[in-house]
Amino acid sequence: MTDTLTAPSWEAEVLESVPRSFLAHDWQPATGGPTFEVRNPATEEVIATVADCGPQDAVSALDAAAAAADQWALTSPRDRATVLHRLTDSLIEHRERLARLITLEIGKTIREARDEVDYAAAYFRWYAEEAVRPPGRSTPSPDGRSHIVTVAEPVGPCLLITPWNVPLAMAARKAAAALAAGCTAVLKPAALTPLSSLALGELAREAGAPPGVLTVITSSDAAAVTKALLAEPRLRKLSFTGSALRGITGTRCVQSVHVTACCA
Repeated sequence: MTDTLTAPSWEAEVLESVPRSFLAHDWQPATGGPTFEVRNPATEEVIATVADCGPQDAVSALDAAAAAADQWALTSPRDRATVLHRLTDSLIEHRERLARLITLEIGKTIREARDEVDYAAAYFRWYAEEAVRPPGRSTPSPDGRSHIVTVAEPVGPCLLITPWNVPLAMAARKAAAALAAGCTAVLKPAALTPLSSLALGELAREAGAPPGVLTVITSSDAAAVTKALLAEPRLRKLSFTGSALRGITGTRCVQSVHVTACCA
């Protein structure tokens, strides 16, 4: 396989396959229909227009995640693992399309982009295998007459905030852990590189993730949508990778945190 992209239609073929709106129960436009542009950093050309979600859209995304939370938590570990295995296979099947998408929105070489797709697929494969081994332990009680059993349970809806520089693999790292643990998730990618996450949301749906299990919102105003979500008591976990969030006070915010376990 060549590392040089020469086909004149490859950009259009890739971009035509990416939805331009956000995922709640299904692909929907943002309230009022606002959009923002995504540019190719190599050429500064506009390569896509995506929904510019606001606080109301963010809460709607959480509505979907909260509505799906109980049923997804009750889904057997084996069935959750099956969805993640299908998603692994789908990422591998669409490796070239996704790699070209990464190259378009971030400017990585096609070789590096292909490696990132492989990296993302490896996360879903790993957590698919971990899904069937939920953590827990049994220890003797202090008096030695019984055992204390500790069982991990899904913590609930999670907010996953990803940076621009590893748009697909970082989303996979967070989403795979959350879904494997039985949590639903709202994924908010960086405004510079939202296309990979939108594609991931669509592939997750095709892999059998029920409506609301993985919700993707795109926005040019991260502070506004994040503030609205962090104010919601239904949100139970935050995974944030990037620079410190500014303009948000009095909220639960931790820098550079990864969802490696979503159970409590």
